[in-house]
Amino acid sequence: MNWLLLCRLLGLVGMLVGASMVFSLPWAFPFFGEAVEFESAGFWGICGAIACSLVSGSLLYLAGRKEHGTILRKEALAVVGLSWIYSGVLGCLPFLFSGSMVSPDVPMTVPDALFESISGFTTTGASVLRELEDPKLIPRCVLFWRSFTHCLGGMGIIVLFVAILSHLGAGGKALMRREVPGPTSEAVRPRVRESAIVMWTIYVAFTLVLALILWLEGMSVFDAFCHSFGSMATGGFSTHNASVGYFNSSLIEFTIAVFMVAAGTNFSLYFLSLKNMRSHDFSWKSMIAPLRNDIEFRTYLLILSGAIIFLTYNLINNHIYDTLPDALRYAGFQAVSIMTTTGYGTGDFDTWNESSKMLLLLLMFVGGCAGSTAGGIKVIRVVLFAKIIWLEIEKSFRPNVVRPLRIGTTNIEQGIRNDVTVYFSLVLVIFIFSSLLLTAIEPNTEWQTNKPEKLIDCTSAVVATLNNIGPGVGELGPTENYADFTLTGKVILTILMLLGRLELFAILVLFVPSFWKNY
Repeated sequence: MNWLLLCRLLGLVGMLVGASMVFSLPWAFPFFGEAVEFESAGFWGICGAIACSLVSGSLLYLAGRKEHGTILRKEALAVVGLSWIYSGVLGCLPFLFSGSMVSPDVPMTVPDALFESISGFTTTGASVLRELEDPKLIPRCVLFWRSFTHCLGGMGIIVLFVAILSHLGAGGKALMRREVPGPTSEAVRPRVRESAIVMWTIYVAFTLVLALILWLEGMSVFDAFCHSFGSMATGGFSTHNASVGYFNSSLIEFTIAVFMVAAGTNFSLYFLSLKNMRSHDFSWKSMIAPLRNDIEFRTYLLILSGAIIFLTYNLINNHIYDTLPDALRYAGFQAVSIMTTTGYGTGDFDTWNESSKMLLLLLMFVGGCAGSTAGGIKVIRVVLFAKIIWLEIEKSFRPNVVRPLRIGTTNIEQGIRNDVTVYFSLVLVIFIFSSLLLTAIEPNTEWQTNKPEKLIDCTSAVVATLNNIGPGVGELGPTENYADFTLTGKVILTILMLLGRLELFAILVLFVPSFWKNY
């Protein structure tokens, strides 16, 4: 392990995170319309966090400033895994330094702040905060930082890092391969820095356009930006306790749903669409061709459409909503929000019937497309896994027949086939072990008194954090949060968020002793 190179790159990441906190400072002033009076605690808390980030980043950078070695597989894994942990630690400082509160008279502890920060960066959207609308408990500038962590983590800290730095060369490609999700993502191209710039440009453009539309639809500038960050990063942090349901606007819900679907799509398809449009004199047909021809995108829309139809029928049939427009409105928004792993809510889906809640849990595992900002297993892996199972079934009665695994007309290498099988197996093992562990360590007395369904709550918490969704079912529904979990429980769930965002291996290798040895 090249420790000096590791220090230099981590130092740059630390300074990048510190510099990004500057965008939260203006919201401490009444001039910007959210703060009633100057939020001194929030302002100076963020300033303190900026100073700590810049100082720690500078020290790490100085320690390794003379090292310019090649970023190999080990270093890439270490930099990505440690960068997200380091960013989470720095990101929790504004909460701690500003004296933010979980609820009245309950200050945030270090585990609470770390949970909130990593939930933001990993775009999970799980929260321990009970009261978001009281600036005395959490300053508006800190609340903006909470949503801005979504913006940084959505496309990826390392992708932004690669886009900014020009001297990484082939090392940038190694870093992006560890952060850009999905087994067949086309986002990483030979000219990797240009790819990173294009991906971030498209991502920022979508975010700004959504913020503008939400503002025109009646949101304040503050709310528009925060919900735009949460939608395009598929994060789900809101500025209101009732989430998007606070606005009670079908137009706002539809707008956010459309952009959530866009955020759950492979961003490299947008790049190909723009490239096609430019080369064919801005033809709309050529622009949509990459989307139309992509099997993952078509499957993504098919699953989403099927889920909306099923949920709408269930809600009408069980008399949860009386009219078809209402049922379609709430079913559509919630299906999109859950499948894209955003986690916004417009109603309490925990009051829905059991089959509807079961479908939402399954959608949590599926997630969005590879190369998107969504979490979950990814649609392309589900497609590949289904094809692998089908081939194995056929092989059981036709052992001499050899059929290649294909996506469209593309043959899939045996290595990717193995990777998909291993990934599904690891997700299953982590899910089972974490559910058992969380159920075992959470005190029975708390659940016997207030929460009769401990098994459902703990299992739901694992599903929601491992797949970077946020809300679950039971006591973790869209109107609840994670504040009641024990310190150990919050630590486990925080680790699960990182595992889900970095697709397991960049975090798992950090716990392997031989990974750190120089052989």
